[in-house]
Amino acid sequence: MSFIAKTSKVLSPHFHRRPNLLMTRTKNLSAHTVRRVLLGIVVLALAIRVLLALVLGDEIREVSGTYDQFAYDRLAQRVLAGYGFSFDTDWYPFAHANQPTAHWSFLYTLYLSGVYAGVGHHPVAARLVQVFISALGIWLVYRLGRRLFDDATGLVAAALTACYAYLILFNASLMTQSFYILAVLASLDVALGLARKSTWRRWALLGIVLGLGVLLRQSLLLFAPLLFAWIAWMGFSAARNISERRSCWRGMALAGVIIALFILPWTVRNYLVFQDFLLLNSNGGYWFYSSNHPDQGTTFDSTFKAPIPDELLNQKEPAIDRALMREGIGFILADPARVALLSVNRLKDYFWLFPTDASTPLSNWSRLLSFGLYLPFMVYGLFLSRREWRMCLPLYLYVAFDGIFCLLTWAAPRYRLPSDVIMMVFAGLAVVTLAARLRIVRLAATDAGSVANDETGA
Repeated sequence: MSFIAKTSKVLSPHFHRRPNLLMTRTKNLSAHTVRRVLLGIVVLALAIRVLLALVLGDEIREVSGTYDQFAYDRLAQRVLAGYGFSFDTDWYPFAHANQPTAHWSFLYTLYLSGVYAGVGHHPVAARLVQVFISALGIWLVYRLGRRLFDDATGLVAAALTACYAYLILFNASLMTQSFYILAVLASLDVALGLARKSTWRRWALLGIVLGLGVLLRQSLLLFAPLLFAWIAWMGFSAARNISERRSCWRGMALAGVIIALFILPWTVRNYLVFQDFLLLNSNGGYWFYSSNHPDQGTTFDSTFKAPIPDELLNQKEPAIDRALMREGIGFILADPARVALLSVNRLKDYFWLFPTDASTPLSNWSRLLSFGLYLPFMVYGLFLSRREWRMCLPLYLYVAFDGIFCLLTWAAPRYRLPSDVIMMVFAGLAVVTLAARLRIVRLAATDAGSVANDETGA
């Protein structure tokens, strides 16, 4: 018998007897085993993050990509002292000393103020509380992997998330990333649940998590319609009558109203302090203006700080925000070719991987030992997920939305971090699939050896 014939004889039963192995549908994990493994992963994640939080310590220190910590720490202390959302000195990009500002996340500032109110000005306490809350992200990644594929994929994805160096850095940094990522993951998890069964509770929960996410990063408002559209598409496809379709519309309306209720108090606050309309934060105009400024040319510089036009310096933030947004749009209309080349050039910043002198060692190694190691598995997992593309679509949509948004405005690895965490699901799928295929190869090699020995003996 030829080697090819022997190999075919050995491999055939494994592909027929174990079809689910290659599809990673491992259904033999007991609930007890899953809980135990997941708990171990969460404990590991917490241990690593607590250690880093203690290393970063009880002071705000500069680590590349985490400079916003200084602003949030200062704002939190000012709020706690009764001065509201303001700085005691002029602050980047256009806040004046002792004047109200809406540039930074209100919700995250209140979080820091709450911790400081309880224990005093101790950033390490805020880091530790944030680290423990961020552990929910490990559980949510597991849930996404389980919903889309199986328990094994969810557990591997959770383990990969627990060890993702760049995420660990930001989980211990006093910035919005950790909580924003939780909101994004929770919205995707609830959306997948709604696609299977629409309930008022799930619609309300979707509104709550999206509302919280918007208060952390208002750009999430642009993604919400895409998520609603996917849920509606899945719901309408499965609807048996017009009543079920109407129920879907009512559910979306409920979620929309809840999101609006989260934003409304801050819109009112902005009108009271500025005597002008500002929906939420005043950062969109500046980032669009600065990122597309002619001084950027066609080579994006993430450290560039575009000067505010003199005629805007004494205006209030809502007027500055609108004017800068108009200026940014004007830059694009005046020279679309330059802006297109600039956007392409942002790819180097969005996928910044290798160490450079412009970054601190901690940030350099965090990037290299996370995205650099995981990228092949993320890409392969995306390819494997194509058979489940309808259910995976909201994850695809967020990653695409986030990438395009950053390439059109401001690109940096920390803005890519929510997409990285979502991609853990696909990296987990890749690892489980590769492990299954390696197991088949080992079984085939063992059986091939047995066949050879039998024929030799014969």
